[in-house]
Amino acid sequence: MNIVKSLLLLLAISPVCFATKPEHEAVLKQLRLPHGFKISIFADTVPGARQMALGEDGTVYVGSRESKVYALRDANNDGYAEETYKLAEGLYLPNGVAFRSGALYVAEINRIIRFNEIGKQLANPPVFEVIYDKLPSERHHGWKYLRFGPDGKLYSGVGAPCNVCKVDDERYANLFRLNPDGSEFEIIARGVRNTVGFDWQPGTRHLFFNDNGRDNLGDDVPPDELNKWTGRVQHYGFPYCHAENIPDPEFGALKKCFQTKAPAWEYKAHVAPLGMRFYTGPQFPDDYFQQLFVALHGSWNRSKPQGYEVIMVRFSNREPIGEKPFISGWLTPEGVVLGRPVDVLQTLDGSLLISDDKLGVIYKVEYGR
Repeated sequence: MNIVKSLLLLLAISPVCFATKPEHEAVLKQLRLPHGFKISIFADTVPGARQMALGEDGTVYVGSRESKVYALRDANNDGYAEETYKLAEGLYLPNGVAFRSGALYVAEINRIIRFNEIGKQLANPPVFEVIYDKLPSERHHGWKYLRFGPDGKLYSGVGAPCNVCKVDDERYANLFRLNPDGSEFEIIARGVRNTVGFDWQPGTRHLFFNDNGRDNLGDDVPPDELNKWTGRVQHYGFPYCHAENIPDPEFGALKKCFQTKAPAWEYKAHVAPLGMRFYTGPQFPDDYFQQLFVALHGSWNRSKPQGYEVIMVRFSNREPIGEKPFISGWLTPEGVVLGRPVDVLQTLDGSLLISDDKLGVIYKVEYGR
């Protein structure tokens, strides 16, 4: 059964209750959340929606898997962004966005650019400024995630240009940071195959980041990873060792697993963990405070698909100890993929926004409203 037929079937059995497109309403009806939570469409005008960033005035900035960057505004505060602005087009896969002091920073594959005073000029965006242009241009694992750290620096990463390979160029398979003006580029972690999501743990300044494991070792090997960086440059295994103790069949003899940093947590294999956010808002119950929400984009290199959900990784004593589903239903029991969550963003009122690059929508998750 293809996606169109599945959606038509869902529409036939699910009455439309929201002012959303019928195909999106059909998907909403299939999503499952814990008791007390509700999910709606915040925006449906963002094709290929990827990473999100929040402006000081509540404007939501969205990168894409295409060539465009968007800004969204819910001007009347009704839970739906009725204003959509296209800020740029013709960019090179502008996945990453970050906002600080009135400026929007955008990470393309090969460079980072900046739009100054963007919030005042959404309808007529200014010409961007290139702040760093020395990143590799390969598309394979080239999409960038971009965030400001607690030290005021911009953080991002460069994936490996392959499934698994040994690359001598140190610009690949790393996490890096630099000043907002593009100066003082610094690699802070090595052996990182492909991270497209990270966040800082409240109260510790520890950086937790996802890493997507290699393909073609089977359905359940290796696990995808949640790693922790505490300020010291370390090697996280790729391409020599995967997860905690799985030597790579081709490169494992070159560096032993005990010589690399083990993951803080292991996800299931091939679930593709991307955007993530520690919850610090006032809206959700206490059990969710300072817990980690992670978007699982979903598998492709697996005989039976898995992922396609948002999970909560539970922390105790500042270490991950378990995980459980938070939003599921984008993958039907028949294996039909209805949507692919990408990023998680906390809004000013404590709601969560979830981007979906398959449907080109942003969902809004609220509690008790």
